[in-house]
Amino acid sequence: MKSLTLIVLLIFFCADAGRSQADAAGTQAEAGTSYLGDVRSAPPEYPAFKAGEWLKFRIHYGFLNASYATLHITTDTIRGIPVYHVVGRGRTTGFASIFFKVDDTYESYFGQEDGRPYRFIRKVDEGGYTKDMEINFDYRKGTALLHDKKNEKKFKFDIGTSIQDLISAFYYLRNNYDSKSLVVGESIELNMLYDDDGIFPFRLKFLGRETVKTKFGKVRCLKFRPYVQSGRVFKEQESLSLWVSDDRNKIPIRIEADLAVGSIKADLDGYNALRNQFRIIMD
Repeated sequence: MKSLTLIVLLIFFCADAGRSQADAAGTQAEAGTSYLGDVRSAPPEYPAFKAGEWLKFRIHYGFLNASYATLHITTDTIRGIPVYHVVGRGRTTGFASIFFKVDDTYESYFGQEDGRPYRFIRKVDEGGYTKDMEINFDYRKGTALLHDKKNEKKFKFDIGTSIQDLISAFYYLRNNYDSKSLVVGESIELNMLYDDDGIFPFRLKFLGRETVKTKFGKVRCLKFRPYVQSGRVFKEQESLSLWVSDDRNKIPIRIEADLAVGSIKADLDGYNALRNQFRIIMD
């Protein structure tokens, strides 16, 4: 998969690049890893988001303003269950689109009460490479049915009760980790399913706190490292860094990745309807 597509997916909380060392070694968590896959019985005391929230990210590849990605939350129901419906879109723009056009849409429907995904839709067109798939999660049966509409194939996976998709994972993590209890060097982990490759453990290591200069002002951030596979795209397994606002919103502020050729960066470029105050340090 191309590097630009990867960084668009990284905006959707770094999951597609996050097939970590744990994926190759099995699902056993390392020491210092907290598992966040257990289902909540009630919403968190201070929710990190609400319906109407809209986030926009600008992605740079070298000197090029390569693309934009957006995330927008609305509400819906699935089988009588109140859900959040999130649509994520990634598009190349301007000069970059001449060389490689990306037009991706991701949708997730996840429970307003427990954060579990009920439906996931992935439609991508990346320089002629296309995918069109849908996953429906059935917790009574403990299975997920993936329909590859492009190739007319279906796959069934055993999921139990602890699973997230590419988009729902982003919102689940925002609502389910306590920033005050994070310990430098420790990791958080959850199981993910969003493609026919199957379920894998996504791991995010906490590196500490930093202040990041943005177009909005300086923002205090939590710094994380999603574990990725080195090889064709990334230089090494620890080549990716993620900064998240150290407030009750917990929104991505910046993502940086060292690629096999060059580097790429994504910055928060716009926002609307945040649930909580966005804390900006004014000089």
